[in-house]
Amino acid sequence: MDLDVFVTAHHPEWDRLDHLLRRGRRLTGAEADELVALYQRTATHLSLIQSSAPDPMLTARLTQLVARARSTVTGTRRASWRDAARFLTSGFPAAMYRSRHWWVPTALLSTAVAILIGWWIATHPEVQSAIAAPDELRELTRPGGQYETYYSSHPAASFAAQVWTNNAQAAAMCLVLGAFLCFPVVWILFLNMLNLGVGIGLMSSAGRLDTFLGLVLPHGLLELTAVFVAAGTGLRLGWTLIDPGPRTRRAALAQEGRAALGMAIGLALVLFVSGVIEGFVTPSGLPTWARITIGIVAELAFLAYVYVLGGRAARAGDRGDLEAADRSAELPTAA
Repeated sequence: MDLDVFVTAHHPEWDRLDHLLRRGRRLTGAEADELVALYQRTATHLSLIQSSAPDPMLTARLTQLVARARSTVTGTRRASWRDAARFLTSGFPAAMYRSRHWWVPTALLSTAVAILIGWWIATHPEVQSAIAAPDELRELTRPGGQYETYYSSHPAASFAAQVWTNNAQAAAMCLVLGAFLCFPVVWILFLNMLNLGVGIGLMSSAGRLDTFLGLVLPHGLLELTAVFVAAGTGLRLGWTLIDPGPRTRRAALAQEGRAALGMAIGLALVLFVSGVIEGFVTPSGLPTWARITIGIVAELAFLAYVYVLGGRAARAGDRGDLEAADRSAELPTAA
C-alpha cells in the first residue's frame, strides 16, 4: 500500500470526523449518522495502516481519533450494582468453569506432589534431620506445639485478615505472572505444595497426621482450591502467548487477561471466606468432625457455584470477559 496516496485520499474524512467530534452534542441527526459512518471507516483505515504500512505518528493520530469517536458513539456509563451482580452470578463462575480443564489437573497433580513429599519426609529420618534439629522437630509436632498453636497465636479477626491478605497476594501473583510463559506460576505452586508436604511428613512421622489434617482441612480445602484455580488460570494465560489459536496473539492475550483480572477479584472474595474459616473455625473448640464438615460444606458450595452456575453461564455464551460495550473494538485485519 502506498501510504502517501492513502493519506491523501482519506485525510479529508479524518478531518471531518475530528470536526464533528469537536462539536460534541451540537449535532443534527444527519451529522450524527455521518459521525458513526466516519468512525467505522476510520477504524478500518487504522487497521489497514497497522497491518500493511505501519507509521507511528499516523497510527497514534488515528488511534486517538478512533478512541474519541468510539467514546462519543457508545457513550460512557458508570459501574452499578447490576454489574457487580452480573459478575458474581455469571462472569466469575463462567470464567472458572471455562478454565476447569487447567485448574482441575493442576489441583490433582499438585496434591499428588504434596502427598509424595510428605511420604518422602515421613519415611526418611535423614530428610527430617536436614529440615531441623530433633528438639525443634519435637517442638513443632508435639501436642500443643507450633503446628497447633499457629492457628490461635493471634486474635481471630487479625489472623483471618493476615491469612486473607497473604493468600490473595499468592493468587494474584499466579494470575499475573502466568503471562511470563508459565514458569513463575509453577514455582509458586511448588513452594505451596512443599510447605504442605513438609507439614504432612513431619506430623505423620510423629504419629499425629490426624491432628494435622483436622487443622488443615476446615479451611484448606477452599483455600487450596482457590490457589489451584489461580494457578490454572495463570498457566492458561501463559499458554495463550504460546498458542493463541485462531485469534491474534494480542487479541487472545487481551481477552484472557481481562478474564484473569476478574478472576483475581473473585478469588479474593473466595479467599476471604477461607480466611474467616481459618481465623474463627480452625482454632475453635468445635469437635474435629464439625470443623472438617464446615470445610467440606464450603468446598462443595464452591464447586456447585462453579459447575452449576458457571456451567450454565458458560453455555449461554458468557466468557468471563467484559460486556461488549465496555471492550475496545476489535478492528478488522487486512488479509
